Amino acid sequence: MVYSIYFNSQTFSLIILPVLIFTSRIIDVTFGTLRIIFISRGEKFIAPVFGFFEILIWLLAIAQVMTNLTNVTYYLAYAGGFAMGTFVGIYLEEKLAMGILIVRIITKKEANELVENLKSKGYGVTSFDGQGARGPVKLIFTTIKRKDVDKVVEIIKRFNPKAFYSIEEVRSASEGIFPVKKPGFIPASLHRYRHTRPGK
Repeated sequence: MVYSIYFNSQTFSLIILPVLIFTSRIIDVTFGTLRIIFISRGEKFIAPVFGFFEILIWLLAIAQVMTNLTNVTYYLAYAGGFAMGTFVGIYLEEKLAMGILIVRIITKKEANELVENLKSKGYGVTSFDGQGARGPVKLIFTTIKRKDVDKVVEIIKRFNPKAFYSIEEVRSASEGIFPVKKPGFIPASLHRYRHTRPGK
């Protein structure tokens, strides 16, 4: 009896339920973003788990909206939760920074100092001479972990601010040279992103 009165009260229908819908949408959209990320990286076991909880939470949220079609507050909570969930999903994706990137650098300036600095930081570097539209250029390729992209870009800008560079995501890589990190706990699902120096 007490629960029935509480769930039918204005406080529940105008405040608590919209907050629950808003929160549910944040969670399910965030899960959806993470699911897409794991799908793009070939994580066939983790992605379905996120998909299961994503659709389950979405059904709970949409059920409340569909049973209260005349309440504008629920519409706003639903839409606001979607927008916030998109933001949270992108934020988490940036913080997780999973995956591997390839950085291509093209510069007219002598690049020995840039190459040596990248090597000294533990990055594997491949460089060779090329011919651009306006003359000889130096091409530099390096494969890095996504979480290191800001560090590498900072090195490029410090040694050659006018260098052209492009960054692309790598679906998979068999070998690579990366800065050595102290050993620590790494979830099993992320072991595929660990790469060691050749021969180790």
